[in-house]
Amino acid sequence: MILYPAIDLKDGKCVRLLKGDMAAATVYHEDAAAQALEFQQLGFSHLHVVDLNGAVSGDLVNQPVVKNILKSVTLPVQLGGGIRSRAGVEAWLEAGISRVILGTVAVKNPALVKEVARAYPGNIAVGIDARGGMVATEGWVEASTMRALDLARMFEDAGVSAIIYTDIARDGTLAGPNLEETKALADAVRIPVILSGGIANINDLRAVQNAGSIAGIIIGRALYEKTLDAREALALVEK
Repeated sequence: MILYPAIDLKDGKCVRLLKGDMAAATVYHEDAAAQALEFQQLGFSHLHVVDLNGAVSGDLVNQPVVKNILKSVTLPVQLGGGIRSRAGVEAWLEAGISRVILGTVAVKNPALVKEVARAYPGNIAVGIDARGGMVATEGWVEASTMRALDLARMFEDAGVSAIIYTDIARDGTLAGPNLEETKALADAVRIPVILSGGIANINDLRAVQNAGSIAGIIIGRALYEKTLDAREALALVEK
């Protein structure tokens, strides 16, 4: 199981939202590249980055900041937020992003996701953000009528490397993950599933690890608020 520390970018700064509310952003670091380097020095093997402005607007708003992160670390970086074209995917892969996360476009243009997943095997993930099991898009602003499981099953044989499943109601709350729904999704599809949202402490990590079928965990506020010790978390996973 892989732990992914999260760097969410809003207006160039490293922030965390509460339940996906752009107006409820807490700034944790003015220099996102420095934060990325700190995560690398702590011993994390991967990094999860989201352009929050881009997720809402569909544009690469924080592109310069993401490129600074790539210059600062040697870790594989997965990136989501506002990437909705093949050209966008290719530009980021050429820039050094190891895995591009496609969310809104997975709902609105699944054919494109399948196309790039086949063209770049191992480099494309699908981000599924849900409220009550129903998918949300456009940076979690718009609700869809599609169930998360139905969306995941659309990409079963497309070469997608991972599904990142976020329970929006848990995200940034430190209230514990939605383990039941995430495990049910992981058990229902062959694509590796990464859990996101709600992780608060080492007990949450143990619970996810014991569930057995979840491939990774994205951790945000718990690291910034220090309710979870990074080295203890990494030691648990390595053991």
